[in-house]
Amino acid sequence: MNWSFQLYSARNFQPWNGVVKMLGELGYSQVEGFGGVYDDPKAFRAELDKNGLAMPTGHFSIDALENDFDGVRKIADALGITLLICPYLMPDARPSDAAGWRGFGERLAKVGETAKKAGYSFAWHNHDVEFKALADGSLPQDHILSAAPDIGWEMDVAWVVRGGADPLPWIEKHGKRIASVHVKDIAKPGEGLDEDGWSDVGHGTIDWAGLFKTLRAKSSAQYFIMEQDNPNDIERYARRSIAAAKSWQE
Repeated sequence: MNWSFQLYSARNFQPWNGVVKMLGELGYSQVEGFGGVYDDPKAFRAELDKNGLAMPTGHFSIDALENDFDGVRKIADALGITLLICPYLMPDARPSDAAGWRGFGERLAKVGETAKKAGYSFAWHNHDVEFKALADGSLPQDHILSAAPDIGWEMDVAWVVRGGADPLPWIEKHGKRIASVHVKDIAKPGEGLDEDGWSDVGHGTIDWAGLFKTLRAKSSAQYFIMEQDNPNDIERYARRSIAAAKSWQE
């Protein structure tokens, strides 16, 4: 199993060469990129190569994907990224009704067409807001997926849970579209107070052992990516999380 690591988790633990070296030593074989590591992609690729790591997936803003796809392509090619992922919609840009979310889905569909023509796969990454009901009772995530039927989904399971949804029916319904998974855990009550309520993977409240089996059986996910939005100790988080993940395969 090629366990991956979202480098955003380590943004506060520089320098990057130290982070990359640590991840390689802990047994990760992949990382997922984000804007903070794209300044000098050739140099970053050299660090990855030196430590036996690949970067098959990367996050790019909707603005970059729509308005500077050539720039995205150059970064992706330098780093070896083949799955482009749009990770976020800023709060002030989020629609407030069903029509608005369908419109956003249509924008993602166009990006997906551009990506496909250029030889890349493309996916949307969720947060919690997509699972919070609109005034008419519908869910933004449904509108996004229906308006962009050909794009993939990077399922951030913990954000699905924080949005108030059960991940299992979503895996059942959309498993074939799940291209990658963010493996993230929610802290137990009273824990993780200085880590935004997140925990090391396998040490929180999500049944990851069971979910992993379900995702392997019922989704098309190729990439399983550890992420913690605000860890207080990156080495501990990375080490304990991959140890827990490896135990699910036993």
